[in-house]
Amino acid sequence: MTLTHAELAATDRAHIIHPYLPGTAEERVIMTGGSGCRLTDAEGRSYLDATGGLWLAQVGHGREEIARVAFEQMKQLEYFTSFWEFSNDRAIELAARLASLAPEGLNHVYFTSGGSEGNEAAIKMARYYHHRRGESSRTWILARDKAYHGIGYGGGSATGFPVYHEGFAPMMPHVSHLTPPWPYRTELYGGEDPTDFLIRELEARIAEIGPGNIAAMIGEPIMGVGGMLVPPADYWPRVRDVLDRHGILLIFDEVVTAYGRVGEWFAAQHFGVVPDIITTAKGITSGYTPLGALLVADHVAEALLLDHGFPMGYTYNGHPVAAAVALANLDIIEREGLLARAVGLGAHLHAELEAQLGELPIVGEIRSVGMMLAVELVTDRESRTPLPLDPARMPHDVIRRETGVIVRDSAHSLVLSPPLIMTEAEAKEAAVALRSVLERTGPDGTIAG
Repeated sequence: MTLTHAELAATDRAHIIHPYLPGTAEERVIMTGGSGCRLTDAEGRSYLDATGGLWLAQVGHGREEIARVAFEQMKQLEYFTSFWEFSNDRAIELAARLASLAPEGLNHVYFTSGGSEGNEAAIKMARYYHHRRGESSRTWILARDKAYHGIGYGGGSATGFPVYHEGFAPMMPHVSHLTPPWPYRTELYGGEDPTDFLIRELEARIAEIGPGNIAAMIGEPIMGVGGMLVPPADYWPRVRDVLDRHGILLIFDEVVTAYGRVGEWFAAQHFGVVPDIITTAKGITSGYTPLGALLVADHVAEALLLDHGFPMGYTYNGHPVAAAVALANLDIIEREGLLARAVGLGAHLHAELEAQLGELPIVGEIRSVGMMLAVELVTDRESRTPLPLDPARMPHDVIRRETGVIVRDSAHSLVLSPPLIMTEAEAKEAAVALRSVLERTGPDGTIAG
């Protein structure tokens, strides 16, 4: 029996709790199909997916070869635990593949089911690493305002948005948030060079807490939910130097940025730094199955593997079907040259956005790295005051309803993270859709028409 859109929507409202959706909301957009960069809903309407779902559809929707791989693996071995001495061939193959792609020295892999689990594990790893080395006092985690590290209590505490803490307190103790690298917001740095300011702040915070009390700093190489905040080129190398001097581990949260999104396998390679731990998920399977993987430096793994080993695990660690899907997904990214495509098509999409939006007074800045792009909205370019937004009529909602192009609102920016297979025609379609709404948007955030 095929349910109508109205029947599906009513059943959804009756039974499903959606993240970030109040119970009073009536609208439901119910997707039933996808191919390439296109989605189809239960009413037969077509959409251009310019978000890649939640930043993850690297190879696009509807790839039959991935479905076949999952089917064949399920016939062979659908699941068995990877605890203790047990393993499976697909997880072993994937771990070796990831180590071959990772920055030098990150040869060990710890599997999860997604990014939030990964960041929980990374924070525990950092603390446990120091404990195993006789420095149990190293419990503090440095993070940043406007960071997003998932919804667990560790990663959620490191997340730098009050809205994700309100009502869930008390959060995990011993977390300290620093100013984010956001060069467009010059007022954050009092006229000082942003990196100089941020490094001075980092040094002061370490001195205040005590270097012997800090386990790690966790950071997204490019801050996604914060509005695609791209740091200056010298920021991460200088952060790495400071942390090294004080024996503090660096955790790169690459849940969004890994697997080609920025034109490299990992954003660590883009910025020329080697973290101690990299957390990944999303693009590792392009969303075809849930999976995450931590890439762990040799010196960290050596401490974790002493005695009884690392004493935490998830039921689906090293899931063989997810691992097989990830291997097929990585094959597609490599075979179709999607890393290079992310660079070229990302530059083309940036140019299309500049051509369509560059003269609009409410567009403060358009920024991008590879296929991560953001359009920051302001009341005017002189004051750079964030554009006030009407929750009942957000620009991204109007764009979707009027044009069928799906983008995302994130910290007063419209962000785009399309599949890496997007065409130039689709890039233009996305840019034109943004213009059709933003050119009618006033400095008070109201949208005419």
